[in-house]
Amino acid sequence: MSTYLIGDVHGCYDELQSLLQQVSFDPAQDTLWLTGDLVARGPGSLDVLRFVRSLGDAARLVLGNHDLHLLAVYAGISRNKPKDRLAALLEAEDADTLINWLRRQPLLQVDEEKKLVMGHAGITPQWDIDTAKACAREVEAVLSSDTYPLFLDAMYGDMPNNWSPELTGLARLRFTTNALTRMRFCFPNGQLDMICKDTPESAPPPLKPWFTIPGPVSKAYTIVFGHWASLEGQGTPEGIIGLDTGCCWGGVLTMLRWEDRAVFVQPSNRKRAAEA
Repeated sequence: MSTYLIGDVHGCYDELQSLLQQVSFDPAQDTLWLTGDLVARGPGSLDVLRFVRSLGDAARLVLGNHDLHLLAVYAGISRNKPKDRLAALLEAEDADTLINWLRRQPLLQVDEEKKLVMGHAGITPQWDIDTAKACAREVEAVLSSDTYPLFLDAMYGDMPNNWSPELTGLARLRFTTNALTRMRFCFPNGQLDMICKDTPESAPPPLKPWFTIPGPVSKAYTIVFGHWASLEGQGTPEGIIGLDTGCCWGGVLTMLRWEDRAVFVQPSNRKRAAEA
């Protein structure tokens, strides 16, 4: 029995299958954790969703910003961008089934036995683990409810960008969504910066990558995240693991076996392209 953690798939279905074949992945006894952004940019988003859904309890995933965008597009709230290559998924006969399955997936995975936490973008240093779990559950409850389009319509925006237990309503839900699915940089006090997309080396001061700011969760758990392809899986401190290595941009798809920390990669079938 092995636990495999895999970076952002982004519709790279063929590479996903090749990577799992490398380790003879067996859903009857192995578990696959996915860092989110299952869809968009790669050619096989429909096949990816169908496959991951078919794994049942053998798959543990978190929603990423592109997954949330897909939900918003399907709800008629956002525009479908041709570069996301979602048309086949949106027009599929089982699209409704897949979308309703996707919107009932978590934003945060926590394994207390392994002391392992997964969030698509990471965990803001302003949260402890109980706050992170509570805030994630609040968004998940709304997404799984009949009123989820109202949240999707209001989730876009960069404010508020500072955590307070006194945040309520849509402002609280938006902060949580940004912290778990869009975050890259923070100010030294942990306040989110939702604008900068530079590399850590070129970011203007005083901005810092969120994972360089100590927080309660990073002190007690290993944090696994995706979202930040330009890191290429490098530059994080011990105990924080970035797995997005830009397969959809022509990089590689990366997977970590938890038990022995062995790393497996599958090169992209596409030419290298700039992240957007």
